Amino acid sequence: MLESFIFMLLLKSLAPEENTKCQQGLYFQDGKRRVDYVLTYHIKKTSSSRRHTSRLRDNAFTRTLRRGREPPPPAPKDDAEVGSPHHSMDHHDDDKCLRREEFESNLMEMGLELERDEETKTPGMGFVKIHAPWSILCREAEFMKLKMPTKKVITGVMEKINVFISKLTDPLHPNLEENRTQKVKHLSYPFSREKQHLFDLSDKDSFFDSKTRSSLVFEVLKRTKCTKAKFSMGITSLLGSGVYLAAYPLHDVSIHHYTLLYEEWASYSVFYKYQPIGLIRKYFGEKIGLYFAWLGVYTQMLIPASLVGVIVFLYGCVTVDDDIPSMEICDQRKNITMCPLCDRVCSYWNLSIACGTARASHLFDNPATVFFSIFMALWAAFFMEHWKRRQMRLNYEWDLTGFEDEEDHPRAEYEFRVMQKSLKKDHKSQKPEKEKLTCRDRFPAYMTNLIMMLLMIGVTFAIVFGVILYRISTKAALCAHGGCLMELCIQLSITMLGKQLIQNNLFEIGVPKLKKLIRYIKSKRGSFQEEEYEKKLQRYETDHFLEPFAGLTPEYMEMIIQFGFVTLFVASFPLAPLFALLNNIIEIRLDAKKFVAELRRPDAARGKDIGIWYNILRGVAKVAVIVNAFVISFTSDFIPRLVYQYMYSPDGSMHGFVNHTLSYFNVSHFQNGTAPLEPFHLGFHVDICRYKDYREPPWSLTPYEISKEFWAVLAARLAFVIVFQNVVMLMSDVVDWIIPDIPKDISLQIYKEKILMMDLFMKEEQGKTRIEDSYKETSTLTRSRSMSHTACKNY
Repeated sequence: MLESFIFMLLLKSLAPEENTKCQQGLYFQDGKRRVDYVLTYHIKKTSSSRRHTSRLRDNAFTRTLRRGREPPPPAPKDDAEVGSPHHSMDHHDDDKCLRREEFESNLMEMGLELERDEETKTPGMGFVKIHAPWSILCREAEFMKLKMPTKKVITGVMEKINVFISKLTDPLHPNLEENRTQKVKHLSYPFSREKQHLFDLSDKDSFFDSKTRSSLVFEVLKRTKCTKAKFSMGITSLLGSGVYLAAYPLHDVSIHHYTLLYEEWASYSVFYKYQPIGLIRKYFGEKIGLYFAWLGVYTQMLIPASLVGVIVFLYGCVTVDDDIPSMEICDQRKNITMCPLCDRVCSYWNLSIACGTARASHLFDNPATVFFSIFMALWAAFFMEHWKRRQMRLNYEWDLTGFEDEEDHPRAEYEFRVMQKSLKKDHKSQKPEKEKLTCRDRFPAYMTNLIMMLLMIGVTFAIVFGVILYRISTKAALCAHGGCLMELCIQLSITMLGKQLIQNNLFEIGVPKLKKLIRYIKSKRGSFQEEEYEKKLQRYETDHFLEPFAGLTPEYMEMIIQFGFVTLFVASFPLAPLFALLNNIIEIRLDAKKFVAELRRPDAARGKDIGIWYNILRGVAKVAVIVNAFVISFTSDFIPRLVYQYMYSPDGSMHGFVNHTLSYFNVSHFQNGTAPLEPFHLGFHVDICRYKDYREPPWSLTPYEISKEFWAVLAARLAFVIVFQNVVMLMSDVVDWIIPDIPKDISLQIYKEKILMMDLFMKEEQGKTRIEDSYKETSTLTRSRSMSHTACKNY
């Protein structure tokens, strides 16, 4: 009961209804300096006497941090507390403490301001709050070449057609103030301390927003070294070695952006609206903004694909009563006797039993399926081109034109292993060189992964061969008489509904909440009283209980797998785009709620594209053409029906197609022990039964051999694969060639901005020249007057 109350209190603290005027945890104790970043570490539980002395010492260190001076020297060796065997600190924890003190001292030398808080309501946890002064922010912004808005404003950014479309779709846009000011854009220029006059610095507190401030501080944390025990790789190595438990920026609930994100993005009631991509970028950074922009474009493009897929499915429903092969299978008057499906136990059966399967197969296996496969291949090409244009537009709006992607920083675990390797080496006998993990260092991990992969592959093949052997022994290796496409359709529908729509969403909702609850309960195991639980947590404590951000790779992977299902097997399941659309509508709001309320605020990372994922999408789209060609040719009955209609049908219709695909078998040719135990199951004696295959009848010169019809169908199937693949890929390349990657209005605006920026610089230089000339003239005039006055006095 107590834990549930704590959990509800935590969720309440995450809600945007929190009083934004309350700045607990968002500022230093003085209430003026903003907390830009937080480091957390573990505090070892000690006795009361030790805790009292440690508190005094830590408070002294905190005061030193606030004053910006070096930390005090360690306690002397004759300290009674340190020398006491009952109260001695563990060597490992003591070493971590020394590293923290040195690292924090180095941070202060870099210009950052720190404040430590160990008297929190979270037992065993210490927090270091970091603030970056204006001078440090300017220095880092200049170092990173951040493009910041200048005083110069450019108008008429949107074309008339875009303005018309924006007004037409106004009900679908989120209620944001920035949507009303899209016609105006500030010229941007890489920040420089020497050219501060170009920028609007009237309000220095808001010039660098919270996202930019935290990213600049993180750059300092990555570069700052800790030389004790040869730690020289910044905050990532300290996180990997456990010196610090976590490092994260705070969710700034005091700003209006957080409330807007919660109301206009993370709410299921606005599922029909566009995402506030600009606001997402302002709060989370460009890379996360690009992910959600790509997800929005993908979901938007699924709408026409879903409509066409539903039309194809409805076409199958409307024409199912006119499908001649299905009518022949369901016709009980023909009384086609089929051979047993297994040895001994199974008996003869009538083909009319497969009526339901045949009619259901026609819903997905019909001539419209081929059209839909071609449509989806072109849809994938349009989607890729549409995203490239959208990405270029976002690059212009977010001032990323000309930006080169930053090199990804190594993971904390990798840097820690490199550090361990450097500690083991004898640097006295070797030349100094950059440490890295060699193939020899990676070999154990590679071998472990390889063994596990081979084991899983072996288990998979064993399962498959086990099923094949069972089918060989039971003669059950045939598709249903309505075609093999129905079985594939059932598998895909279960995968799309069960895994994508239900399992993934449930796991994304439940797992973060469960982990957060467990972490919160574990942290509260102590001698705290119940009333202390009810006290409101500081913002940095609340964020500590949130799930750490694990990167965008799982999010992209989930969508790439879904994209593969939508494009690779669309010929067998036309409703896949519809299920993907429904899943993504939920996925967008679910991810939004997760980023706003369930995860710690990620470090704002810059990026101008989605990286390698775009190439993966292109590869999947290319492979999808080949896969769909083989699915239509070898899995569906589309090609056998065409071959029969134009080569073997006496009247050019589909009448007699079912009989054409069934071969004859003499029941007297059963091997010993394989004949059915109940041969009179149908009420009469059976001499000849039928099975689905293209083989010679028992009365021919070559009984049960492959017939010439089989080779004709196989040749037609292979020819269709070649023609379909080349035609569809050619059409996709034509679409790629026709549509330009950069929208025309964006290219014109970029060119216009370059000219305006040159004019701005020319005016600034001319103004400087005039000021310098006037200053020189004033100085000369003053000097001449002084000389005249001196001459008069001498005279």
